[in-house]
Amino acid sequence: MSLEIINSPLFATLQDQGRFSYTHIGVTNSGVMDEYSYLVANKILGNKLDTNIIEISFSNVEFKSNVNTVIAITGSSCEFFINGVSKNTWQSHNIKIGDSIKIGKILEGSRVYLGVKSGFDINKEFGSNSTTIKENLGGINGDRLKKSQILPCDTFVQTHNTRLKDTFIPKYENELELRVVLSYQDEFFPKEEIEKFFSSSYIISNEFNRMGCKLKGEAISCDINGIISEGISFGAIQIPSDGQPIILLKDRQTIGGYPKIGSVLSIDCFKLAQAKPSCKITFKPIEIKEAQEKVREFYSSFN
Repeated sequence: MSLEIINSPLFATLQDQGRFSYTHIGVTNSGVMDEYSYLVANKILGNKLDTNIIEISFSNVEFKSNVNTVIAITGSSCEFFINGVSKNTWQSHNIKIGDSIKIGKILEGSRVYLGVKSGFDINKEFGSNSTTIKENLGGINGDRLKKSQILPCDTFVQTHNTRLKDTFIPKYENELELRVVLSYQDEFFPKEEIEKFFSSSYIISNEFNRMGCKLKGEAISCDINGIISEGISFGAIQIPSDGQPIILLKDRQTIGGYPKIGSVLSIDCFKLAQAKPSCKITFKPIEIKEAQEKVREFYSSFN
C-alpha cells in the first residue's frame, strides 16, 4: 500500500520536525520549513504532530494512489486535483486505489505540504525522516523524491472530512515583518548600525533555499570582521563582510564564523519559508521573554 510518484518533481522531499541533539557531530536539524502548515496538516489528519510529510517546492507533482487512505494539502495556495477534479486545500480528502493526485501551479507562497494518515512508513536516521541532501540523510536515500519511487503508507478510510476554518488559512503577501531578538555579537554592532538594521527595508535575493536566505539592502557594519566559529541557531542573522544579512534556516551549517546581529523568532521563520525572491523584509525588535511566550503560545495551540 503506497503513493507512487508519477512524474519527476523538481524539488520535493520527505520531512518531519527534524533531528535534534546531533549538531555537535555536524548533523544539522533539517525538518519542514513551514511548521505551521505542517502541524495543521497533521492536526487535520489526526496524526501525531511529528508525523512525516512531503514538502513540495515547485509546481507540477503527480502521484498515483495504491491504497485507500486520507490525505491533506496545506501550505502555499496551489492548484490541487484528484482525478482531474479541482479540490480544496487545508482539508482532508479520502483517496482510493487508482486515484491520481496532482499539485499544479503554486499560486501564492513557496511550499506545499502533502500529508497522509499515519504518515509514510520510511526508516528514520538519527531519529528523523527529514531529508538533508548535503548530508545524504533521511527520506529515501538521503535525496529528493524521484519519478517511480514508492512511498509506503497504511490503509485508512474516513467517514467525514476535516477542514481548517478560513480565518486560520495564511495569506501570503509580498511584504513581511520579522521579529528579532538581539543576541550573539550584537555588542560589536554600533548603535547606529543596529538602528539602521531595524529601520531599513530589505529584499529577498535569489540566494534563498533551505539553508538560508540572503537579503539585499542597506549594508550593516560590524566592529569585528569575524569570530571563532560557533554554533548557529535556527533564524540566526549573520552579517558577512559585504554587510548583507543572511538568515540561517533549517538546513543551515552547524557552525559559522560570521558575526550575528540577532535571531529571527522561529515562528516568523515559518512565514519567511513561504516568501519568494523580491519579497520586502523589515525587522522589528522583540525582547527574549516576549519571544519565548509567543513561541509557547504557538505550539500550545496545537495541543
